[in-house]
Amino acid sequence: MGTETMGKVLVSARIENLDDLFRVEKGAITADQVRRVEVADALVDTDATGLLLPKKLIQQLGLRPFRVRSSRGLGGSLDIQIYNAVRLTIQGRDCQLDVGEIGDEFPVLIGQIPLEMLDWVVDPVGQKLIGNPEHGGQHVVEIF
Repeated sequence: MGTETMGKVLVSARIENLDDLFRVEKGAITADQVRRVEVADALVDTDATGLLLPKKLIQQLGLRPFRVRSSRGLGGSLDIQIYNAVRLTIQGRDCQLDVGEIGDEFPVLIGQIPLEMLDWVVDPVGQKLIGNPEHGGQHVVEIF
């Protein structure tokens, strides 16, 4: 179910530098030094795969590039820079995942992999995320 059939779904999201969070655990920095961004209007795009952030947010988070991947989009094939992992939190559920870079003219895009990791599904009528009905709305991680 793509964005053209489901309508526009916008969510609030917190994105935190995972390396900073590990440094807090080791006592190297304090929790208030963790680089994070709060986004009120992240676009849920079930046609996208991962988590895509505008370059300016990647810079604010201090993420490090580590690989370039080939990708496909509406404009055809292109290479996309991938950055080290962040912790993504949406509606109280969190997961860790790598980040792909998009232009600053785009919103934060939340694709299918983060949705599955967080066990959210799109309610196209209500234009919101809901807990997976197959799991009674609870956050369940499927391992098989």
